[in-house]
Amino acid sequence: MPARLKALVAVVCTAVLGALLPAALAHAESRTVQGGRLDWGIKSSFQSYVTGPIANGSYSLSGGAATVGSSQFRFPSATGSYDGSTGAFRSSFAGGVHFVGHRKTDGSYELDLTLSRPTVRISGSTGTLYLDVTSKAKGTGTVTTFSQVPFASLALRGINMKAGDVTGIVLNGMPATLTAQGAKSFAGYYTAGTVLDPVSLSVDVKAAAARTATHTPTPTKSAAKKETSSGAIEDGAVDWGVRRTFREYVTGDIAKGKWTLSAGAEDGGALFRFPEGEGTYKSGELTASFKGAVRFTGAQGLDLKLSGVRATVKDGKGTLYADVAAADVTGADFTGKKVPLVTFTAGNLKAVKGLAKVTEAPAKLTAQGAKAFGGMYQAGTAMDPVSLAVALTDDAKLPALPDLGTTPAATATQEQSAHPSMSAVPVADNSAGDNGTSAALPIGLAAGGLLVVAALSVLVVRRRGTRRPAAESASPEAE
Repeated sequence: MPARLKALVAVVCTAVLGALLPAALAHAESRTVQGGRLDWGIKSSFQSYVTGPIANGSYSLSGGAATVGSSQFRFPSATGSYDGSTGAFRSSFAGGVHFVGHRKTDGSYELDLTLSRPTVRISGSTGTLYLDVTSKAKGTGTVTTFSQVPFASLALRGINMKAGDVTGIVLNGMPATLTAQGAKSFAGYYTAGTVLDPVSLSVDVKAAAARTATHTPTPTKSAAKKETSSGAIEDGAVDWGVRRTFREYVTGDIAKGKWTLSAGAEDGGALFRFPEGEGTYKSGELTASFKGAVRFTGAQGLDLKLSGVRATVKDGKGTLYADVAAADVTGADFTGKKVPLVTFTAGNLKAVKGLAKVTEAPAKLTAQGAKAFGGMYQAGTAMDPVSLAVALTDDAKLPALPDLGTTPAATATQEQSAHPSMSAVPVADNSAGDNGTSAALPIGLAAGGLLVVAALSVLVVRRRGTRRPAAESASPEAE
């Protein structure tokens, strides 16, 4: 090809690709996964074994994990990334579940297993569930901690993860199979290839942030407020789930009830947040009140409302109070103001960077609290742990509430669609071979290709026209 032709082709290609590549790169840019939950029962038969008459054990939840349905655990606060052009997906979730069983005479357990921080990674047709695992080996009792073990393989059943401008992703009932590494971390209770409970997840996807010109901000003086001598707090919150088994009873087959929140209380899945704390903190002692109310209602006269939540901490001991309006199954009413519901260990409540907090402190029901629950639980019963935090400066941030994400308007199972179900976006039809991506990128590339081909065709025709003899067009049959 002569130099002039090469130069012209290069100019045309550069112009076309220069216009298309920014759009292609922008489309392929990874987007943020922020908010959502993963639901998984691990293995229902294992749960039954742990809590049954042989192991005679139990499980406890931490980090915002909750129960949902009859045998699933819900892990909140999804964070990660999603690339719609390749289908690559990664999302980590908070929380953990701790199983214990076969208690020994010294108070320890032969079965001791903690599974936490599940992460799902999908690349192409391959899906994997990773976990942090701390386990006591069956037989030897050796305790081992594993970080982000590829615990289970996830069957995607032909799901095409490529999609366009979506706001959320829902994947229901992904079959899960224990891996060899998962079996090792599972302390030898199951072998590789064992079928585990299916995994479901729902996450929110944020649009890629628009690129803006970078600039160096002008330094400003910090206006952070120092702790006042009076000890007045700037803000605060109490996080408490009351009791997991009580919540399960309320929404279960017996009570068939529900709970409702009001006056600013927030639902974190496994806990309720009572916000807008007011009060004083000084030298490790706290007196504070919080906004919000929760009301449990159900069959057989169940009606319990907790409001006006207060907390005190003194000498490392904490008490959680509430205004109570309750009726038990016999119809007897119990009402009271500032009823001491539970006590908890607050430890050394010191302020760090303007924030004083207690995280998941074990709590026990008081005698007055037992009356509030209509005798359902005895005094001294373990209730859900208490977390509280108070901000002593106006720039101190309270711990984030577990983020369950947006509830999908419609949830499709894998059998119903060849694509992940996208909340607020219709599921694409793949019958014509569409890969589910936005049409802008393929059409743009196709148009660019046509422009290049057209330019080359014109150049070739022109070149032929300069060399073709005049007599060549005398006969149509000559072509």
